[in-house]
Amino acid sequence: MKKKIVMAMMISCMALTACGNEIEKAIAAETSYSAEADSVEIVEDGALDATSGNSDDASSDGSTTSQETIADDQHAEVGNMVLPKYTALRTGEDAGTIERITYTTHDYAGDGSEYTKEANIYLPAGYSEDKKYNVMILLHGIGGNEDEWGMNKSTSRVKAIMDNLAYYGDIEPFIVVTPNGRAGRTSDKPGEKGAGIESFYLFGQELRNDLIPYIDSHYSTYADYSEGYDLSEARAHRAIAGLSMGGMQTINIGIGECLDMFGYFGAFSAAPTSNVASKTASILEGNEYPIYYFYNICGLQDRTAYASHLAAAKTLPAVCDQFVDGENYMWQELDGHHDFRIWYLGFYNFAQLVFQNE
Repeated sequence: MKKKIVMAMMISCMALTACGNEIEKAIAAETSYSAEADSVEIVEDGALDATSGNSDDASSDGSTTSQETIADDQHAEVGNMVLPKYTALRTGEDAGTIERITYTTHDYAGDGSEYTKEANIYLPAGYSEDKKYNVMILLHGIGGNEDEWGMNKSTSRVKAIMDNLAYYGDIEPFIVVTPNGRAGRTSDKPGEKGAGIESFYLFGQELRNDLIPYIDSHYSTYADYSEGYDLSEARAHRAIAGLSMGGMQTINIGIGECLDMFGYFGAFSAAPTSNVASKTASILEGNEYPIYYFYNICGLQDRTAYASHLAAAKTLPAVCDQFVDGENYMWQELDGHHDFRIWYLGFYNFAQLVFQNE
């Protein structure tokens, strides 16, 4: 009996060590891409190659003319490239705006006490309280925060992509929110402990209790907000997506816990510890909420996430009849690593796939 207990403890320790190693690799990978992603390369056919360099900033100095003259008759499509005119910086009435918001949440990874937290929100050009808007929650990786997607500045590539997709009529404009995906207090003070890894796995509570209600109560969304309102009534108008650890949260939390709140899901290089396909299929047994779309993208040379994302999503249509390839599901893999070359392409593609059920 003692031998069995000792063996079980050894196996458990080995599993924790392996998980810890994967987390360390993910942190290293996600803190290295920014040094590499400092340029935009235009390939000969006039498109932005998904495997070329990329930056957080839009690829224009304020004028859209130079980019629009390239492949001007082409429109966005889901594929392996981002057309350059969709990364051009727009100004004036054609440009959306970015706001910094502060909301009250709780330390779910700690003592549950209230504290204030910041996030960024993109509002489409011409945003009006007289119109209702769909909402996408866009999550960062393990080494990032609410600013990792560059949504803390007007030259954000996410903003440029959104502005141009709307301007060229490829999408109906919608709101994008980039929060800090840790459901617990963080600290930048030396020696002071902040929210740990477990805080990523508790973020569903913050989404449900604090962040989504704040967005619905302060902006013109499809939700009929009131205290204690039913979040499921507007689930067809909400999407959740993320890179790496944010991709894990999309799978484990978005699909695994908050299916009543979201109808669209996007995982970009989903991190180790993402639920495997069989577990997701088990969670979804008896599910009555329609899954409008689940989009996935990962680089073939991604040593951090390819294996985990593959196990989490590629076989889902085979093990769960709620995902049908080509209808409400897409698996995309192409040459690339664990960086924004893949993640911006993922955002560009996913932005065109969401909110198409209306």
